[in-house]
Formats: sequence, C-alpha cells, structure tokens
Amino acid sequence: MQRFLNACLIIIAGSLCIQCAKSQENSWTHFRGINLNGISEVKEAPVHWNDSTNILWKTNIHGKGWSSPVVLGKQVWVTTATGEGRDMSGICLDLNSGKIMYDLKLFQPDTAYPKHDVNTYATPTPCIEKGFVYLHFGTYGTACVNTANGKTVWKRTDLNCDHAQGPGSSPILYKDLLILHLEGTDVQYIVALNKHTGETAWKTARPEAVYQALEPIGKKAYITPIIIQVNGHDLLISNGAAVCIAYKPETGEEVWRMVEGEDSSIAMPFAENGIVYFYPGFVTGSDGEKYAEMLAVNPDGAGDISATKILWRFRSPVLQLLSPLIKDGLIYTINTRNVFYCLDAKTGTVLYSMKLRQKYNSSPVYACGKIYFTSIKGETMVLKAGNQLQVIAENKLPGEVYATPAIVGNSILLRTENSLYCIK
Repeated sequence: MQRFLNACLIIIAGSLCIQCAKSQENSWTHFRGINLNGISEVKEAPVHWNDSTNILWKTNIHGKGWSSPVVLGKQVWVTTATGEGRDMSGICLDLNSGKIMYDLKLFQPDTAYPKHDVNTYATPTPCIEKGFVYLHFGTYGTACVNTANGKTVWKRTDLNCDHAQGPGSSPILYKDLLILHLEGTDVQYIVALNKHTGETAWKTARPEAVYQALEPIGKKAYITPIIIQVNGHDLLISNGAAVCIAYKPETGEEVWRMVEGEDSSIAMPFAENGIVYFYPGFVTGSDGEKYAEMLAVNPDGAGDISATKILWRFRSPVLQLLSPLIKDGLIYTINTRNVFYCLDAKTGTVLYSMKLRQKYNSSPVYACGKIYFTSIKGETMVLKAGNQLQVIAENKLPGEVYATPAIVGNSILLRTENSLYCIK
C-alpha cells in the first residue's frame, strides 16, 4: 500500500511540474516575463523573420506606447496613449489571431505634463494574473481590469509624482500586493496596494537624507524592482537614483541599503546564484566625467552595506537604458554607446564585446539557447548564448522599437511604434 501511495505522489508531483512548465511556456506576465528576468521556457523560438516571412499576425495599435506585451492564456495586453497624453488606454488582443478583444479608455487626465521626446505616456508594462490585469500609467493612474469581461474593478489616480520626463517604472505582483514605484523630481516613494481592492497596504519613502544633495532632476528614477530570496526570506530589490534598497515586500521595511548615485536610474536589477546586480544612478568621477557602474552585490546583509558587500564594479557610460540579461553565469548587455558586452558574472571580466551600428533601448530576452536584442530601428540580432560570440541571425521589421519582446508558445510578440507582431 505504501509503495502504491508513493507511486501516486510521484505521478501527481510530476504532473504538477509539467503543468507548471507548460504555464511558464504560455505566460509572460510582467515586464521581462513571468520571473522578471527576460527568460522564456519555450521549447522552440523563431530565429528568422521579416515583415512578410514567419509573421502569424500583425495588428495596428492606435496611439503610442512603449509598454511591452504581457500574456496569459489566450490574451495579450498592452497599453497606449495619445501623443499629447489626453487619452490612456488598455488593449487586449487574442493570442491566436491578433484580433482586438477589448479597447478600454482608462484615464483622461486634465493635464498631461511634458515628457522626454523618446518616452511615451504609456511606457510602463502591465502585469497580469488569472482573472485580472493591472495597467499603470505612472502618476496618471493605475487600474485593475477583469480579464473575463473587460470591466474595471478599481482605479487609483491619487498616487502622484512629477516624472519630469514621463513615466517608466512597471508594476509587479507579489502575493496579494501590487507594488508600484513613483519616483519623481518632487517625491520618491514605493507603494504596495491590495491587488483586490486597490487600497494602500504600505507606503515607504526613499530616505530623504540620501537625496538631499541631489538636484531635483536627478532624483527621478524609472526602474522596475525584482523579488529575490535570501536565507529563506523574500527581498524586494529596488535601485533608485541615489541608493539601492532591499525591502521586506510584505511591509516595505528596509533591510539593507547600498548608497551610490547622483542622478537617474533606469535599468532594472537582475540576479542569479545568490548574487544581485544593478546600476545605481550615475556619478561624477574625480576627473569630472560622468559615468555609470554595474555592481555585483552579495545581498546577505543588513544596514548600510556600501563598504562591505560589493563584489565587483563594471564601468559604463551614463544612462544605462536597457536591463541586462543573465543566464548560466554570463551577463549580456549593450551600453548607451552601442557596445555589446558579455561578462563573466563571477568576476565582471569582459569575455567578448562588439561595436554595433544602432541603439538598443529594448531589453534582451532569452529562449532555447539564444539571446534576442532588438534595436530602436526594429533590427533583432539573435546570438547564441555562451562564452564565444556567435551571431545566428539578423532580422528587420519596419518602425521603431523600444518595447521589450515577449516569448510564449513558441512565438515572439514584438511591438513596434505602430503595430504588434506575432512572429511564429
């Protein structure tokens, strides 16, 4: 009897593992995927395409937005806004056909403040779970929508800051919380909402003493945080303009901080094998030159860890826009001077590099042993993952691309300035 029970438990566990793997293959629930790392678990992924080859469907999206597509089941969601920010909408498409299922006008602010020329009023990526999608437009509003009927469950328009150059930070889900970053020139805070009701669960301001010396324009940030586990406890890793802080995600209580930076931070943190990597805000060197640094940090600490937990630094030009990708001990990134690097994650040593023609603001994604980088000109460079440089393919779609692709069900969803493509 015991052997029979054990066999049943093994079968059940195996079934659950298969279902979980299948769920990860068919889901892309946040900016940079289900695990916020840009890695897809699909068994196959497209390698070659253009605007007339290997395109399952193409759907025009009105307005403008750099939010990335999120996917759950047969639904794909993006946000968009009019160029002047008067109308802000959420759009749901059918994954199989590209047909628009819902086109929901969510916010119509009385005033839309100026933004940077390369930004949009719909840059934050939504996040989605079974039954609900959460659409965020920074200071202009946040909405929870029922995915079964397209009806709004709740809205918040009172979580405000002066973005100065437009919104950019994407929301993340953690248990029953929706976590948002509102970091402007005037106020900088993190807030967790009850995802069912939209009510504030906790709100934590960035430490005022750390930000006092910064010019207002330097206090803003656009990062999306991650959740990691350290010694059995979850930590919210959030790198702002002047400090990276690890918070308890349940309460917003600070665990540790790493103080560095004097201006905006954009790229989100990433982690692997117990080490967390991030860009603080850029700094000014002794020679007066401004630069940024990628830091590798041991996250097992408390209090101010600035002098004790940094493992290595990698110097970069200012304004690191895309978020690097880490896989199997290798870090893949492109800096703002269009130089591609592959780094050893243990040491920060450059294994190989390559000067590129175009700028890359869209963050890289990984599937099936390949890394995908898409330039602002719609060119996708496909590299073989590993410690030697090997370009497998170069593909082109018309239109600018700032949104990060999603990879689900052996397809790539890639958003250009006017359209959403499903590449098969």
